[in-house]
Amino acid sequence: MSQQPLEKPRILLLLPTRTYRATDFLEAALKLDVEVVVASEEAATTADLSPRQSLVLDITAPTVATQTILEFADTYPITAIVGVDDDTTLLATTASAALGLPHNPVASAKATRDKYRLRDTLATNGVSVPAYQRFSIYEDPAEIVGVGNVIQGMDLVYPQTKSPNPYGTDTRVNFPCVIKPLSLSASRGVIRADTPAEFVEAFQRTTKLLHALQEATEITSQEDTSQYLLVEDYIPGIEVALEGILLDGELKTLALFDKPDPLEGPFFEETLYITPSRLSADIQDTLHHATAEAASALGMQHGPVHAELRYNDEGAHLIEIAARTIGGLCSRTLRFGTGMSLEELVIRHAIGQPVEALQREQQAAGVMMIPVPKAGILGEVRGKTAAYHVDGIVEVSITIPIGGEVVPLPEGARYLGFIFARAETPEAVEAALREAHRRLEFVILP
Repeated sequence: MSQQPLEKPRILLLLPTRTYRATDFLEAALKLDVEVVVASEEAATTADLSPRQSLVLDITAPTVATQTILEFADTYPITAIVGVDDDTTLLATTASAALGLPHNPVASAKATRDKYRLRDTLATNGVSVPAYQRFSIYEDPAEIVGVGNVIQGMDLVYPQTKSPNPYGTDTRVNFPCVIKPLSLSASRGVIRADTPAEFVEAFQRTTKLLHALQEATEITSQEDTSQYLLVEDYIPGIEVALEGILLDGELKTLALFDKPDPLEGPFFEETLYITPSRLSADIQDTLHHATAEAASALGMQHGPVHAELRYNDEGAHLIEIAARTIGGLCSRTLRFGTGMSLEELVIRHAIGQPVEALQREQQAAGVMMIPVPKAGILGEVRGKTAAYHVDGIVEVSITIPIGGEVVPLPEGARYLGFIFARAETPEAVEAALREAHRRLEFVILP
């Protein structure tokens, strides 16, 4: 078939049906006057925002989906492919490679989607990582920690033949440790364990979650990452998030977010993100270099980077890195130049426009991801008007509808919503977010 003339850039946006990101990316594309093709698992329902073209793809099957994209591009040439979240990074990379568009190596995309492969790749390339192991979800967790399999409630009964030390020499893991599914995001299924008893409980709980997701077909993988768990040493320290973009392999840090609430477990529910960081310039440089080192070790060269790191007396430690922008609605905290959104910056870079000189606005900003206090059905949200009246609050977005199910971590995958604030200082932003949250009341029914 003959190709349609390309009068202006045409981008393919990979938008999973469950993403929070559709509106912000589509609005950014329309602002830039680029033609948009929306690709999702279902027919597009965003006709009011997106132009006429759309594709229905199985995002979990990159090889098949790439072929569909190639056939489409034969008629409608594509300037760039943008994956908006974790589920789309591998397909975006695979399809970009097939079309000869700028992209990261496919191996790096696979590594960022598999926590065990990520640790393996980093370690192989000389990047310091915590001690880590991979275990099948079908293993007996009591045997892993060397305490037999006799359990009363959740208290382990140690056989008399074992060492009286409950952390005895037969354990195959160190304590404290963290148990993680290989491919889930947003701290889902991530649990800290300080003792063998806690390890057994955490292992069983995360395994139960993976089985439930398999049955609901919420997770699928050609390499079956859902059959394994990663267990790694717990890294103490403060936690931050770094938002950046790779320009021909060079990392440009766009923003560094402090996470003022301690994330010490047993679950790791993120709440506050505040920027600019209040850490010293030296520490911020260390965090930048640690992220750049990890990206280089993975072979990443192009496009957005979102990294989670910890910092302690021993320096910076990478927790996660992904070839995408920050998740949820959190990107709304960021503005560049004269008000450019993060999504617009990413699209500009994807279509070859310069972004090197763009800097984040000077005003402090932050977001609170509203935690789920308990499981149930959301019956009512009170105090939203009062929350808006807090100085500095610019948006309160409740993203679970009334009547919707709410599930806390570690099983849950969604926050109740997001609160956004802007002020002259990070301290004022943090205070505004905490006060606005205090004024909200969520009625959760059994």
